[in-house]
Amino acid sequence: MYQPSSRKEADMRLDSQVLDLEMAVKDGILGGNCGVISTGFGLKKLDLKLMVEELESIDVPTVFICPISLEPMQDPVTLCTGQTYERSNIIKWFSLGHYTCPTTMQELWDDSVTPNKTLQQLIYSWFSQKYLAMKKRSEDVQGRVKEVLENLKKVKGQARVQALKELRQVVQAHGTALKTVVENGGIASISSLLGPFTTHAVGSEVIGILVNLNLDLNSKTDLLQPAKISLIVDILNEGSIETKINCTRLIGMLMEGNDFASQNVASLSLLVGLLRLVKDKKHQSGVLSGLILLKTVCSNESVRNSFVNVGAVPQLVELMPGLNNECLELVLCILELLSSIPEGRLALKDCPNTIPNVVKLLMKASENCTQLALSILWSICKFAPEECASLAVDAGLAAKLLLVIQSGYDPVLKQRSAELLKLCSLNYTDNIFISKCKLTRTIE
Repeated sequence: MYQPSSRKEADMRLDSQVLDLEMAVKDGILGGNCGVISTGFGLKKLDLKLMVEELESIDVPTVFICPISLEPMQDPVTLCTGQTYERSNIIKWFSLGHYTCPTTMQELWDDSVTPNKTLQQLIYSWFSQKYLAMKKRSEDVQGRVKEVLENLKKVKGQARVQALKELRQVVQAHGTALKTVVENGGIASISSLLGPFTTHAVGSEVIGILVNLNLDLNSKTDLLQPAKISLIVDILNEGSIETKINCTRLIGMLMEGNDFASQNVASLSLLVGLLRLVKDKKHQSGVLSGLILLKTVCSNESVRNSFVNVGAVPQLVELMPGLNNECLELVLCILELLSSIPEGRLALKDCPNTIPNVVKLLMKASENCTQLALSILWSICKFAPEECASLAVDAGLAAKLLLVIQSGYDPVLKQRSAELLKLCSLNYTDNIFISKCKLTRTIE
């Protein structure tokens, strides 16, 4: 839906234009030759409907907006009350049996509609100006992108950094720039700047550009070369927060649809760098990007042992309090993946806050979080029942499981809760376990 300009602003425009096309053009408000574009075969009149569609995101003067649809009018007509509407909208209003003015709700003494040609021409002229200006900017952007790409073949050092910085800013700001980069072989040209001797200043800008582009299979394969991946990981560990996020997103893009990429990409340096990124809660976008990539990397079973060995489990457990549901679900998913290997279960058992933090999440966040939390608790309680089951019950697990069983959750989830409840009861007499199940200490 269009965002109309304020009524005061619209009235000012209306007063200044006085709905007089000849005077408006003479005064330079609308400009000459509005709505006409030059082609190789002469002048071509622009289509208003096309212009309205392509300029959907801009603010439009209120006087151009139909009060019924809140969309720009293309065929405005005026009622006997003096109110103007889009023809198709007011005709539909009449067809529904209404014989009033939609804005004022006055009864109509005359149901005829009068084409408002002056307003129609003003609308056409206004959209033409904006459309031609947009096309001009687009052509300027495309020309500048081609210039910079050509320039990158010649310059080095700080001049190369500045050229890349300009290209990154243009690519981020203009959608047309992305297409121009791709069509002019820019991906291969920019990717070739990454290598073992590339400075981090150059590498950061290259990554900032590539992360905004749609990379094809050949481009991804090229970027997955060990030397280039190693550089990207180094920059992730040492760059600014924006650069870290860009590196994380780029590595994620390279791994999409490639089952073998995790083994090639997942170095200890990457895992450590991602852990640092997700622990920085001041930058939530960094936490989210890092967790998304960690989940992708840990989907490969061969990587999980390495991740456990760098101390990931206690760090992720300590990270959970205060996370939003989206990030929390990702952490639980990663921990569940790690609980599938013996080293991961041992690390979860040995972390003193695993059971208390995970138990708190039951019935507290989303159903998916509850399911993941139950899976983790089942793994570690099954792994060390005598030690972990009693700790879980003391943390309030029994009462929480009863709530899950009585909830409207998925039957499979309720069945798993019943099985975990039975496992936890094995270390207690019936009376003691029943007392542990009382809901007096339920969810804080």
